[in-house]
Amino acid sequence: MNFIVIGVIGLAVLVWAGRRGSVVRASYALFRAPIAALAIVVAVACGLRGLWPGTVILVFVAAALGGTAIIEASRGPPRAQAREFDDREALAILGLSAGAGRPEIEGAYRRLMRRAHPDQGGTTALAAQLNAARDRLLQSLR
Repeated sequence: MNFIVIGVIGLAVLVWAGRRGSVVRASYALFRAPIAALAIVVAVACGLRGLWPGTVILVFVAAALGGTAIIEASRGPPRAQAREFDDREALAILGLSAGAGRPEIEGAYRRLMRRAHPDQGGTTALAAQLNAARDRLLQSLR
């Protein structure tokens, strides 16, 4: 009976953590697979003691947590999304002055992207900003 109470309390904590802010949700996602493994171990212990209702509940909890952990892992890292810029901000990001033409925009973009690309040690967020700034300036030239 104690295992059932502990399982219900643990499930309530997991539901609460899943509905909290992004920091709590991120740490919750990190521990889904280990918690699912722990639920399986406790389910086996309950089964050996003959506590079948607790075993069934913990197996379902482990399956749900393990399934969401697998789905989350298969999605991969989130994509960076850049916000829209006005021309002044786009020029500042690329380090250009007003009146820059297509060759200057593309040259500044290439120069900065060589350092900011994720394959070169940069971040996807910075690369997305550079892409958005370049696109904005090239669009305003048309």
